[in-house]
Amino acid sequence: MPSWIGAVILPLSGLLLSLPAGADVKARSCGEVRQAYGAKGFSLADIPYQEIAGEHLRICPQEYTCCTTEMEDKLSQQSKLEFENLVEETSHFVRTTFVSRHKKFDEFFRELLENAEKSLNDMFVRTYGMLYMQNSEVFQDLFTELKRYYTGGNVNLEEMLNDFWARLLERMFQLINPQYHFSEDYLECVSKYTDQLKPFGDVPRKLKIQVTRAFIAARTFVQGLTVGREVANRVSKVSPTPGCIRALMKMLYCPYCRGLPTVRPCNNYCLNVMKGCLANQADLDTEWNLFIDAMLLVAERLEGPFNIESVMDPIDVKISEAIMNMQENSMQVSAKVFQGCGQPKPAPALRSARSAPENFNTRFRPYNPEERPTTAAGTSLDRLVTDIKEKLKLSKKVWSALPYTICKDESVTAGTSNEEECWNGHSKARYLPEIMNDGLTNQINNPEVDVDITRPDTFIRQQIMALRVMTNKLKNAYNGNDVNFQDTSDESSGSGSGSGCMDDVCPTEFEFVTTEAPAVDPDRREVDSSAAQLGRSLLSGSLVCIALAWQRLCR
Repeated sequence: MPSWIGAVILPLSGLLLSLPAGADVKARSCGEVRQAYGAKGFSLADIPYQEIAGEHLRICPQEYTCCTTEMEDKLSQQSKLEFENLVEETSHFVRTTFVSRHKKFDEFFRELLENAEKSLNDMFVRTYGMLYMQNSEVFQDLFTELKRYYTGGNVNLEEMLNDFWARLLERMFQLINPQYHFSEDYLECVSKYTDQLKPFGDVPRKLKIQVTRAFIAARTFVQGLTVGREVANRVSKVSPTPGCIRALMKMLYCPYCRGLPTVRPCNNYCLNVMKGCLANQADLDTEWNLFIDAMLLVAERLEGPFNIESVMDPIDVKISEAIMNMQENSMQVSAKVFQGCGQPKPAPALRSARSAPENFNTRFRPYNPEERPTTAAGTSLDRLVTDIKEKLKLSKKVWSALPYTICKDESVTAGTSNEEECWNGHSKARYLPEIMNDGLTNQINNPEVDVDITRPDTFIRQQIMALRVMTNKLKNAYNGNDVNFQDTSDESSGSGSGSGCMDDVCPTEFEFVTTEAPAVDPDRREVDSSAAQLGRSLLSGSLVCIALAWQRLCR
């Protein structure tokens, strides 16, 4: 070998030995980093063509780097924005579930009430004609109060229903006794005999049970969907702490600074970063799961004994049945009222009686099933409940699962199958630290994120409280007890009208007997039977007097 060759080799070998440990001649070019950095929309004026000394870096390893101070700042902000978007996208399913199902249930219940009112109005106009139309405000007020209750109004269902039957009794009592004049005081005395005389048979008692528990369950369930929607929307909008932002930058973009823009973070490394950044969200999971369980319980009630659809669909015929009972027992009712309230004064001589309205003596014709509205909002309660139950079950543990869902995304990490060729926070190699458990207190030794476990996130604690309050109200509704939504700031289980429960879980003795719920098919048979009886009764001679009395009261 010529001597000049050796003279060249020796200085060259000395130069190689003087390079920093682990230095890669190819990595000195920042070409790949420039390309990736520009693709993010950043100006290439910030980035060098070749690696530079990294003493200026505050987050990434202070070795030879392609990052300037300006780049580290911009990439740090970029990592924050990407993290916020990741959380929002990952929680998209649970948010859209509550938004869309709340809208559908609310639309269904509102339309169900509208259909029931229209059905009653059509039936009573066809059956009683002008007699009903001139006194329809009694029934309109009933539906107005039911709607007001459903939308969160301060309505005591039991008192409201009692008032409806008392008003109806006053009107009917005057009809069956047209020969007398009744003062307001006398009619008030009559209404006091409603429970004792049972002039409408057992219909008011049964209907009160069915209506109250169905409306309690429906209103509370929709309120639960509202709370779930609001909590999901709020929690999905995270504000990472400074310690979290540093960890995100180190995980997502320090590979850029090291000249490795295509190397993705190790899966376990990502999990520790996300568990540290989402520690407070994970603490929401326990109360969220209890809330979902309570929603599922009330959903089962909606399918069975508290089915508002099976209550509201035949309500028109139920009220007609009550009127029929009143007419059939008119003599006994009047005698007992006269005995208790005193003999009323005779009425002034009636003006010449006009004939009864033309359609009054028309034989009562019940609607055929195809004529009655069988669904509201293009669906049925059973289909709605089946759908929401499936979605609710999928949303359990959603907040503690966020880190796993995010880190499973191939656009974020290298995946579990590539544990040697991934970014571990320092270099392209396997990530060795153990994975932290979920929740704030378990982050005390998190190697990636500086988490202050002594200061829980106030905003998340507010959401936990909102879920706890709603869960208690759902438990009350499951047991048939009314709840009050006027003030959701306290932790009480909801002391509304008819509520006899202030504990987290209502005693089992408050539960209703499920066999009292009317099944749909028996109701339809009952509808046909009641309609036929009412039709026959409408042709009886005694109702001609009622028709004349209606004319007298309404002229």
